[in-house]
Amino acid sequence: MEKYRVIFHIDESNKASLVLRNIENLIADLGESNVEVELLANAEGIAVLFKSPDIHSEQVERLAAMGVRFAACANTLRQMGLTKDALFGSVVIVPSGVGELVKKQTLGWAYIRP
Repeated sequence: MEKYRVIFHIDESNKASLVLRNIENLIADLGESNVEVELLANAEGIAVLFKSPDIHSEQVERLAAMGVRFAACANTLRQMGLTKDALFGSVVIVPSGVGELVKKQTLGWAYIRP
């Protein structure tokens, strides 16, 4: 069976807990081996990937260990004057958040924005 592929998008800091729970629920429903998940964060939503304050580290680390890919928008980092050092080690930097969304959707990934 082909894996389900889902990209979650967060651009609001107040939805961090919700999006992480949504990802956990999706994996629990479909099965870890049946789904490929990416969380793309840009604008204010990038805060979910900050090492400090240490609010979401346990969930992010657990999900990363399950294969969830965490991606941060390079444009947002630049606008905020931040570097990759501010983010969890498992985070990859993509050139632009909107570009990443377009690429994934063009490849048939389901798009979810809680």
